[in-house]
Amino acid sequence: MNSSENIYDLIIIGGGPAGVAAGVYASRKKLRTLFLTTDFLGQSSVSEGIENWIGTIKISGTDLSKDLEAHLRAYAGDIVDIKTGIWVKDIKNLSEPSPASTLFEVTTKDYSEKESSYKGKTVLITTGSTRRKLPAKNADVFEHKGLTYCATCDGPIFSGQDVAVIGGGNAAFESAAQLAAYCKSVTIVNRTDKFRADPVTVEKVCAMPNMKVVTGVVVEEILGDKFVSGFTYKKDGSDVLETLAVTGIFVEIGLIPNTSFAKEVVEIDAYGKIAVDPRTQQTKTAGIWAAGDCTDGLYHQNNIAAGDAVKALEDIYVNLFTR
Repeated sequence: MNSSENIYDLIIIGGGPAGVAAGVYASRKKLRTLFLTTDFLGQSSVSEGIENWIGTIKISGTDLSKDLEAHLRAYAGDIVDIKTGIWVKDIKNLSEPSPASTLFEVTTKDYSEKESSYKGKTVLITTGSTRRKLPAKNADVFEHKGLTYCATCDGPIFSGQDVAVIGGGNAAFESAAQLAAYCKSVTIVNRTDKFRADPVTVEKVCAMPNMKVVTGVVVEEILGDKFVSGFTYKKDGSDVLETLAVTGIFVEIGLIPNTSFAKEVVEIDAYGKIAVDPRTQQTKTAGIWAAGDCTDGLYHQNNIAAGDAVKALEDIYVNLFTR
């Protein structure tokens, strides 16, 4: 429905695990909800086997996306209005100063560039983030053929093998520590000589017996036939190509939160993450909540995103009807 016809209790933006969890809870609480998403394909949709989605022993990312959509549609009824193929352009805060209630206008566009606008009393942003891609030759060719962006999802596939983790932040070291539990060897490869990860984490992970470190290098090309067999790299200031033989490459060079449309209405940090209160998932803007990988939460996984969204829904309901 267009904003001129209806004011929703809640507008949910994003169709990954967080958005769907919120949508299911919104339907159960009978909140008149607008659900806006481009599709139901979250980051994990590209994973061949997800083994940590609680309650399901193993599922492909594609099947998980299908299950999430089916779950939401089964409960949507006439409570949750689902619109797909939609991008949100911006959010305007229509609330008066010191309002008794909040009101927002969300402007969208579709594949044909047609714009629409909708109004809601509250907004939940669950738009996730995009993995920063490895800028090396053939990285795109070998994606999901030995090169992956999710150790949690795909790590066990490489049990007993030699693998590498590209990156120097906490996420890279956490992935390396996880992989070290079942891989033959793990090599952390970082562009600079200084790691961004916490010093205590660096010390503990580097002390693991099957852990190796290569610093001050740039990955040039991913090698392999049907699957990854290694990669070439150059040390800083050198033109000499060196090769590291591995069967798995885990890229942890950062995330790009999908939050540009919200920068005028919520506080966003230097990394593009939405600042939230971890107790409630509220942003610093009254009436707007956020959950999942688009937030400044410490940990980001599917189960955490879904849980945070449920937490947000509980708080949204309380704010709408009991305060």
